[in-house]
Amino acid sequence: MPSVRPDVANLLAMLASAPGPKMEEGTPEAARTMMRTMSAMADLPRGELAHVVDFTIPAPAGHAIPARAYSAVAAPGPGPGPVVVVFHGGGWVIGDLDTHDPLCAEIARVLELTVVSIDYRLAPEHRFPAAVEDCLTAMRWLAETPLAIGHAITGLIAAGDSAGGNLAAVVTQELHGQLPVPIVAQWLIYPAVDMTASGGSMSEFASDYLLTEAGMAWFTDHYMGPEPDLTDRRASPLLATSFAGLPPAMVFTCSLDGLRDQGRAYAARLVAAGVDVSYLEAAGQIHGCFALRAAIPSAQADLHACLAALKLLVATPAPPALAVAAE
Repeated sequence: MPSVRPDVANLLAMLASAPGPKMEEGTPEAARTMMRTMSAMADLPRGELAHVVDFTIPAPAGHAIPARAYSAVAAPGPGPGPVVVVFHGGGWVIGDLDTHDPLCAEIARVLELTVVSIDYRLAPEHRFPAAVEDCLTAMRWLAETPLAIGHAITGLIAAGDSAGGNLAAVVTQELHGQLPVPIVAQWLIYPAVDMTASGGSMSEFASDYLLTEAGMAWFTDHYMGPEPDLTDRRASPLLATSFAGLPPAMVFTCSLDGLRDQGRAYAARLVAAGVDVSYLEAAGQIHGCFALRAAIPSAQADLHACLAALKLLVATPAPPALAVAAE
């Protein structure tokens, strides 16, 4: 049996005894309600922050992309600096600005950087590549319209958890070197980067550890549709031909996560391509922990370890590979 942290074990026991159908047994809307409820109960509150504002980003298709900006710096606001662009997790089907509101606030507080959260279109109403297109649009708009968030932008940090980690990786691959300001780093949090993956951690943690194999298949089916090309690098960025020249990366995985091996493989490919990488794996931790910090208090230390590594990665040149472990 793998080692499980006490606070993680308590949450898993509570979820195992909870009544009602599993997420993948219901509709997308029911799953969205379930995630919002869990976030409200299991995550920390937003806490104090100097500045939070909602706005929208225009998209070429004619719709508006909701976004939310966070800053820990009081008026008149921060000076020129990098901006962390967060793409929320939720399997491309669930999740929104509110489910990741506490996490984005904590990132802004600790890094003392502006954070912008992007509420891309969800599947199955908007299947692949709609989420990718919205995230690319948002990154381009921020790079080209920096004063819209109140200060000049010197660089962008693409960040996201789970499906958001997938989108952050894709956006970085697609836009690196093509924007008016550079993508200075990518932060991939227990990312889903290979839709063709099977075996390994996918089998080892197929059930009983929050994100199940059945749940992942449910997400993929809704996102990719009935005739998917799972090898498309915009869906499976791990399968991209080359990783050469990509920005420095902070990659975070959890030892009890079905997506663990994908995150490890992505970090390894970055290192092999000569990209500066800071890699952290949290022992005894489960998928989704950064949005469950009230129920899993130890996840706060994991988050802060990632933020410390990211701060160093952005501030100074990193060695080819920096590997650390969280207990």
